[in-house]
Amino acid sequence: MDHHDGFREFVLARQQALMRTAYLLVGDAHLAEDLLQSVLTKIVKHWPKLAKEGNPEAYTRKALVNQYLAWRRRPRPEVLSAAPPERAASYDNATLDRIILRQALAKLTRKQRAVIVLRYWEDLTEAQTAEALGCSIGNVKSQTHHALARLRALAPELADPYLQEVVR
Repeated sequence: MDHHDGFREFVLARQQALMRTAYLLVGDAHLAEDLLQSVLTKIVKHWPKLAKEGNPEAYTRKALVNQYLAWRRRPRPEVLSAAPPERAASYDNATLDRIILRQALAKLTRKQRAVIVLRYWEDLTEAQTAEALGCSIGNVKSQTHHALARLRALAPELADPYLQEVVR
């Protein structure tokens, strides 16, 4: 029996979801790949115990968030412009809204962005988000409130109704 039985299958089965989480956290495909690879390299060392006793996906998600939050000294990967791109024939309203939302997300603190990603894109409960972030449910509620308020302030044009659909 191999020391890492099941790890390859876990990665193949959950890679896309984990990559999506990593991408939403860092906002850059290459950095997301680096983040996920870094986390998987650490997880493989603990795989036998994790596979037997734990919830590998929740553990991996928490490790992604922790690693992302630890990258504080790294520069932000996204280049932001002072204004959203002009409406061109090649952009539809949904595309522009996604660009504006992505720019607004990039201006959140790392913890606020992590809360928004986990709560609304990963559809985790407040308790699951608190567990992934290693904080209290009250802290998740507070971070969510502040993050949503900041998103509404940064991108008021998305407040009705698009931001509410995307974030809820």
